[in-house]
Amino acid sequence: MMMKNKKDNIAEYILYLWQMEDVVRAFGTDEAMQQNKFLSDLQQMMREEGVMDTGHVQLAKNALSELEDLHLEMLDTEATYRAAYMQLMPQLNILKSKSDNPLQSDLSMMFVFLYNIMLLKMQKKEISPATTVIQQQVSRLLAYLSKTYKDNQDDNQTAF
Repeated sequence: MMMKNKKDNIAEYILYLWQMEDVVRAFGTDEAMQQNKFLSDLQQMMREEGVMDTGHVQLAKNALSELEDLHLEMLDTEATYRAAYMQLMPQLNILKSKSDNPLQSDLSMMFVFLYNIMLLKMQKKEISPATTVIQQQVSRLLAYLSKTYKDNQDDNQTAF
């Protein structure tokens, strides 16, 4: 099991970490899991940070926080991004109103939404056409945000 690279696609990286946290929760101290260094290390982190039952490791929280900062910056500086986000706001507000954490950030809600869609697909449950449209909008917005994050990381590495 290969670790996703945060710099290459931070949105995939966050979703991957969340998924692996659920794998650790599902398999606990399973012998096969202990043979996987990444999962074993993640389990150790989860224990130390007290998120074995629920929540996310600091690694995932930090990545989401970095993306949140970029998201807020782009709302101020990128008209195309802001327009796409504004178009999505009514659906995000509906999702948040149905959430057990309606005060979470819009960006966090987008990740929770995509993660739940992924879980539904793994369970082979049907996804409504309207939900699929929202999923596509959220995915496009996060892909643009992730690409900007990657471009910024690349720019920072080549700066003298």
